[in-house]
Amino acid sequence: MLLQHTRRAIRLHHLLRSTGNHHTHNVTYKKSTSLPSLWYGTHKRYYSTVEENDDPRKAPRDSDNFDVVIVGGGPAGLSAAIKLKQLANQENRELRVCLVEKGAEIGSHILSGCVLETRGLDELLPNWRELEAPVHTEATNDKFLYLTESSAIRLPTPPQMHNAGNYIISLSDLCRWLGRQAEDLGVEIYPGFAASELLYEQDGSVAGIATKDLGIGKTGEIKPSFTRGMELRAPITLLAEGCRGSLSKEAVKKYNLQEGKDPQTYGIGVKEIWQVPKDKHKAGQIVHTIGWPLQHDTYGGSFIYHMGEDKIALGFVVGLNYSNPYLNPYREFQRFKHHPFVKEMLEGGTCISYGARAINEGGFQAIPKLTFPGGALVGCAAGFVNVPKIKGTHNAMKTGMLAAESAFAALADPATAQKEMTKYQKSVEESWVWEDMYKVRNARPAFEYGLLPAIAINAVDTFLFRGRAPFTLHVRKPDHEHLKPAAECKKIEYPKPDGVLSFDLLTNLARSGTNHEEDQPAHLKVRDRAKAKAVEHDIYDGPEKRYCPAGVYEWVEDAVEGTRLQINAQGQEGHVGMPYGIVA
Repeated sequence: MLLQHTRRAIRLHHLLRSTGNHHTHNVTYKKSTSLPSLWYGTHKRYYSTVEENDDPRKAPRDSDNFDVVIVGGGPAGLSAAIKLKQLANQENRELRVCLVEKGAEIGSHILSGCVLETRGLDELLPNWRELEAPVHTEATNDKFLYLTESSAIRLPTPPQMHNAGNYIISLSDLCRWLGRQAEDLGVEIYPGFAASELLYEQDGSVAGIATKDLGIGKTGEIKPSFTRGMELRAPITLLAEGCRGSLSKEAVKKYNLQEGKDPQTYGIGVKEIWQVPKDKHKAGQIVHTIGWPLQHDTYGGSFIYHMGEDKIALGFVVGLNYSNPYLNPYREFQRFKHHPFVKEMLEGGTCISYGARAINEGGFQAIPKLTFPGGALVGCAAGFVNVPKIKGTHNAMKTGMLAAESAFAALADPATAQKEMTKYQKSVEESWVWEDMYKVRNARPAFEYGLLPAIAINAVDTFLFRGRAPFTLHVRKPDHEHLKPAAECKKIEYPKPDGVLSFDLLTNLARSGTNHEEDQPAHLKVRDRAKAKAVEHDIYDGPEKRYCPAGVYEWVEDAVEGTRLQINAQGQEGHVGMPYGIVA
C-alpha cells in the first residue's frame, strides 16, 4: 500500500510539471522511534516552469529522504533490499529502503538463462520453494568440449564446472520474483527510473542519487514534456548496477577504489534463447565449449543450457583483450551456431530472444575496495564473477546481504552512518564469496599466455593445488592496450547469415526487447572527436562498430565534420573495449 501511494505521488508530481503548474510545499515524515532524527524531517519539493528559469535543467529538483538507496534491480540490489527489511522487521525498526531500476520493470534488463548456485538464495529466503521461486530445472549432466571446425572433442569437466545441485533458470524471472518479495516486505521499488548522478555532502561523502531528467531531445533541446529528475537522498547508497555502471565508475574513480588492484578486464557475452523440438531438448543438460571459432590467442568460449519448456539458452563470450581489431564477437557467435554439434541441436527450432551484456572477468585480483564514504559496491558492480564457473549470481546475492547487514548496523549509530561501512569489507573477506573468488584467481590471467598454456596452468592449479597454488598470476594492462593497429592484422571474413541458424544484427535486435526513443540523448559521449578519428578510425579501423553487439557505434560521413563517430541511443551496451577512454 505504501508503495502504491508513493508511486501515485510521483505520477502526480510529473502531471503537475507537464501542465505547467508550479508551487512549493513541505512534506514531513513521521519520525522513527528507533532511528536517529538525522534521517527524518522536512524536505521541499519545487515545481518550476521553463518561463521561470533560463535553463530548467538547473532548477532545484524534488527530493525525498530514505535510510538506504539502492541502485539496480538485479540479484545484488534486490537481495540487499530484502535483507534490510528482514532485519528491520526482526527488530521492529522503521526503515525506508528505496530501490531504483532503469528497466521498465524489474527483470526487464536482465539477460535470461543462467545456472544458479542456490546457496545465496538458501541464506536469503530459506523457504524459497514454499514461496514458489521460479527455480525448477535441476542440472542433470555437464559436458566440456574442445571444438575444431568440424568436430567436438570431450574433455574432463573442470571441478568448477560441475553443476550437481544447481538449477538452470531464467534470471529475469528470478529477479521479478525477488522484486515481489521485496515489495511484500515494504521496499519502495521504482522501475523506469535511471540513476544519473551521485549526490555529495560538503565533506565529500555520497548523499544519495539523482534520477535523470526526462523530456530532453537527441540534440539536447528541451521538449514540452520536460521533467526534472528527483533527488533520492540517504546516509547510505548501495551501488548494484552490474558491470560498468555509470555511478559505480564514478565512485571508483573519485575514491580511487582500484588503487593497488589489477585492472578490471571484461568480456562481451552474446546470448539467444531458442525454442527447440522436444526430441532435441534434454532438460538440465549443460555444455561449455572452447576452441573454434576463436583462434588460440583469443580468450572465449560458449555455453549451452537446456532450460525448461523445451528452451535452450546458448551464448558466446569473447574476452575484450583480443588483438585483432577486425574480430566481431557477435558474428563469431553466429558462425559458432553452424558447427555440426550445435547445428544439429538447433535445427527445427526458432530463435525467440536475443541479448548481450558486458561481463567482469578480472576476478579476485581486480576486486576494488568495496566501500566509500556514504556507500558501497555490491555484486557485479565490484566484479564478483567466478569466471571458470561462469557464475556470479550467488556472489551477487551474498554481497548484497552482507552490505545490508553492515548498513543496518551503521544506521543504528549516528556516528558511523554517513561514514564508511568498513564492516562490509571485512565481512566479505571472511565469507564464502572471498574463498569462491580466491580459489579461481589464476583462471582468467592464465589466458594471457594463450589457450594451450592456460589449459595446462589451470589444470595444475585446479587438480594439483586445489586452487591454492603458491603463485598468483596478474593482468598487467587493460583490455584495449592489447589491440594491434589494423595494418598489422588480417581482416576476418565472416559468412553471410542464413536467416535460419544465423541472423544479421538488426534482426536480432528486434528480438531483444530493448527499445529507446529515437529522439533521446545518448548516455555515452565522445570526449574528443578528433582523437577518435585519428586513433580509433585511422589506426584501428573503427573496432567499436564490430565489438558492440547492439549497433551503438557507427562511423558516418558528415558534410561538415567529415568522418566522425556517431553514437546511437538504441542499445548502448557498453564501451569497455574503447581505446584510450575516448568515449565516456
